[in-house]
Amino acid sequence: MKLTTTSKDVTSLPKEITHVVFTQTSSSRFVEQKNGTLLFEFGIGKEAYTLRTLRIMVRKLMEEIKRYGWKSISLPGVKECALGVNIDEDQLGETYAYNLFLAQYTFSKYKSKNTEHRLAEVLFRTTTSKDFSEGLRRGGIIAEATNIARDIANTPGGDMTPRVLANDAQKVLKGTNVKVTVLGKKEIEKLKMGAILGVAKGSTEEPRFIVMEYKGGKKNEAPIVFVGKGITFDTGGLSMKPADAMLDMHLDMTGGATVIGAMRAIAKLGIKRNVIGLIPSAENMVSGGSYRPGDVLTTMSGKTVDVLNTDAEGRLVLADALTYAERYNPKLVIDVATLTGAALVALGQHASAVMTKDDKLAETLSRFGEESGDYVWRLPLWNEYIKYTKGVHGDLANIQSSGNARYGGAINGGAFLSHFAGKYLWAHIDMAPRMTPAPGDYLAKGCTGEPTALLVKIAEKY
Repeated sequence: MKLTTTSKDVTSLPKEITHVVFTQTSSSRFVEQKNGTLLFEFGIGKEAYTLRTLRIMVRKLMEEIKRYGWKSISLPGVKECALGVNIDEDQLGETYAYNLFLAQYTFSKYKSKNTEHRLAEVLFRTTTSKDFSEGLRRGGIIAEATNIARDIANTPGGDMTPRVLANDAQKVLKGTNVKVTVLGKKEIEKLKMGAILGVAKGSTEEPRFIVMEYKGGKKNEAPIVFVGKGITFDTGGLSMKPADAMLDMHLDMTGGATVIGAMRAIAKLGIKRNVIGLIPSAENMVSGGSYRPGDVLTTMSGKTVDVLNTDAEGRLVLADALTYAERYNPKLVIDVATLTGAALVALGQHASAVMTKDDKLAETLSRFGEESGDYVWRLPLWNEYIKYTKGVHGDLANIQSSGNARYGGAINGGAFLSHFAGKYLWAHIDMAPRMTPAPGDYLAKGCTGEPTALLVKIAEKY
């Protein structure tokens, strides 16, 4: 899809292009002009628009484009496109580009015939703003990276193993200034990453630890580190999930996929920061070699963990990755994971959960979420919750070890990870609520690609 601006108005543009105008009505209709030009009056309603509702409006417009099979359209100028929202022109352009590309996306790799409609061109009429054009460019880059993350995450587990995920990271980042290093089982053993090795024991597919390094900042500048959960399929292990709960478990590596996408966008945008991406990747499978409830794993940090439930594997692989992050002396570490169904119970489907002990960081991430559209909401990480992570035989337990384990599951996951992130500023994003679209998101089934855009925003503005 090509997004461009033009100084021409409707009367000066080719008649075969469908020209969209916005009207404050509840319905849409076609209106033919005297000269034969076809206008499509897109009813946006009479509500007061915000940046949030503007995003949804753009996606709804793409639904109309798909329905009518348009190849080329023109949209109004900058002022009309803003719909009264107080927004800078560059952010407006980014919002339109990002959400048009997101809404057009479908995962059709396995279709024998791809019949999905693709819009070829969008012209923004009577618009010569350089800021708006720059926003379109940025939005396109971030959307491309987000959709790449969606492609990776949507790939079925039989075709997306830790080895394939590592290969995909190398392919996606080839030609950028990101150095990709893939550590295999022997290197993981040498690092004494006992948690990753424990989770991987049940699978014939060996684990991988993917390291992506982008040096866009000053030589000695402390980097930002993103850690993405890379469980390419999660059966729950011997604490097996119900059959229906396994259907989407190829998406359990969405955190890792979004880190790959974010690293691509960061490099393509030329962001002047040092950024590291880490992905601990394994399959959590069932076999005679699987790790067992009651096992005690020794993590890279030296801390030991009672395995009370093999389906709490994400926090285990992240624990080793958070310890590995220490070698970079980072100024900030953000881990991203489809960690708990409890986060979905707590927040519904419209925001990811964020946990950190730093109030200022929590406020910053919330603001960046509003700016990027990848919304986050803070859950507490008070010391009162830490006591529930204590182990019996090991130092820690991978699920709540006392009281009723049904309560506060998302917080328990964050509290567990806090033991491995004590040497730097850190936040945990449980993005399970945003793994797949919520009703009214106007996005294709499968992965949403969140929080790729949020990670890019963090790298750029933190």
